[in-house]
Amino acid sequence: MTTATQRGVARLQKAGDGALSQTGSIVQVFVDVARQLFVRPFQWREFIQQAWFIASVTILPTALIAIPFGAIVSLQTGSLIKQLGAESFTGAASVLVVVQQGSPLVTSLLVAGAAGSAVAADLGSRTIREEIDAMEVLGINPIQRLVVPRVLAMVLVAMLLNGLVAVVGIVGGYFFNVIVQGGTPGAYLASFGALAQLPDLYISTFKAAIFGIIAGVIAAYKGLNPKGGPKGVGEAVNQSVVITFLLLFFANLIITAVFLQIVPPKVG
Repeated sequence: MTTATQRGVARLQKAGDGALSQTGSIVQVFVDVARQLFVRPFQWREFIQQAWFIASVTILPTALIAIPFGAIVSLQTGSLIKQLGAESFTGAASVLVVVQQGSPLVTSLLVAGAAGSAVAADLGSRTIREEIDAMEVLGINPIQRLVVPRVLAMVLVAMLLNGLVAVVGIVGGYFFNVIVQGGTPGAYLASFGALAQLPDLYISTFKAAIFGIIAGVIAAYKGLNPKGGPKGVGEAVNQSVVITFLLLFFANLIITAVFLQIVPPKVG
């Protein structure tokens, strides 16, 4: 084995060890959050402040993204279904895509990108200023005091924004299908009612909650473990967003596969 090959193998082993170590640390933060969730007193003031902040930075971008997203889904599905000669199912196809897949992903990406980066930056700045160490010296658990309210706030806002995206996306899809493509309003609504079911809404809300937990835990872990001073905080914020995006898509794949196996599709 040549020297270059040995170096390559060593780098791969080091990267693998680092990934496993980081995964274990993230799981530990999740376990700590779950345990501290039931510790009293609960930080209601921090929770309300964080929920308001997260909502304030995500509501407008979420609504603005939901409109073109619903339009794109409606136009694409409408064009495809028209080629297949099944125009009566345009409403069901576009709405189910928005509710089951679109709204949780759009919500989670905005929550992770806007709120998650803000949480990571806030906790990272507190860490490098040694505020976290000072809290631990005073006997205050930073997970219970700072992390738990932020994670729960992200979960709550993600679930609420998921409903907002679904409504705005459905209305936008209806407008573009009926007005732009010349579809029939009655057929659009009838096909939606014939194929949609309540579990579609349940799984959408469940996905949003899970995505909020993932975004909150990753942001908290990166914020509590910056490296290299202020520059490390910036790198931690970037890493938290990238890791969250990757985990969100994997989680969406797993949840969708399980849901489609458990809940049979409704036959119109």
